[in-house]
Amino acid sequence: MTRSEDANEASSFSWNVTGGSSQLPDSAQETAGFQLFKVQQGKEPDDWKPMATIGPGVQEIRVREARRAFRVFYVAKFEEAIYVLHVRQKRSQKTAQADLYIGRSRFADVLKWRREEGL
Repeated sequence: MTRSEDANEASSFSWNVTGGSSQLPDSAQETAGFQLFKVQQGKEPDDWKPMATIGPGVQEIRVREARRAFRVFYVAKFEEAIYVLHVRQKRSQKTAQADLYIGRSRFADVLKWRREEGL
């Protein structure tokens, strides 16, 4: 997701969720998308926490539904874009090691890509 000063500019995402269904439900997708839009506008999401165990500047948006919860790992510390690293369905109190690994791996990929691009 790239940052934009134009609030009318639409952004699209491909939501692939681990730990549950293969698609993020429409209501959760709408909520997560709105929270990422807030980040894009320089505001904080409504419900979030830092995820320093994944990488510096990585945060987690918490999306709650009636009987399910989802988490979105992202990093917004770079001027050119907001990078969504991982989306998962929450199943327990503690973040699974596999989800942390995915987040770390994708964060490392972002850093590598940025170096290669000279950013």
